[in-house]
Amino acid sequence: MTAESRPVVGWREWVSLPAIESSGDTPVIKAKVDTGARTSALHAYFVEPFEREGERWVRFGLHPRQDNIDYALTCEAKIKDQRKVTDSGGHSEQRYVIETVLQVGDRQFSAEVTLTDRETMRFRMLLGRTALSGEYLVDSEQSFVLGGTKTQPPN
Repeated sequence: MTAESRPVVGWREWVSLPAIESSGDTPVIKAKVDTGARTSALHAYFVEPFEREGERWVRFGLHPRQDNIDYALTCEAKIKDQRKVTDSGGHSEQRYVIETVLQVGDRQFSAEVTLTDRETMRFRMLLGRTALSGEYLVDSEQSFVLGGTKTQPPN
């Protein structure tokens, strides 16, 4: 896909996780589009590995809405890997990595996402440059280019 044909995203966009098994609705999260982060990261306030039919899975708690810990989902996903990840503050941590479908605007694509506690962070999800590569162009002056508002995801 040429640069000219790729859709533009702003520095924050709504991301849907349609392939994540959830105890409620499909998780929809306001994400920070972060070209400085190689890997995408998803908030998980608890993480429990388990085995299902001989495969490694992870169950995790998700607060998908900013500033709202009352709304919680329990999610499950197959584990792809475990990796040491260094955050922007230079702190390293071992994280579970899942591969899942992300929907940003009308487009869906597969991406690796690490699970980490982002409770104290402003955004529940970071959309890193590896997931964005070849899919979107980023306009850092705009927000919610693909729909929704600061407080409401797109319909």
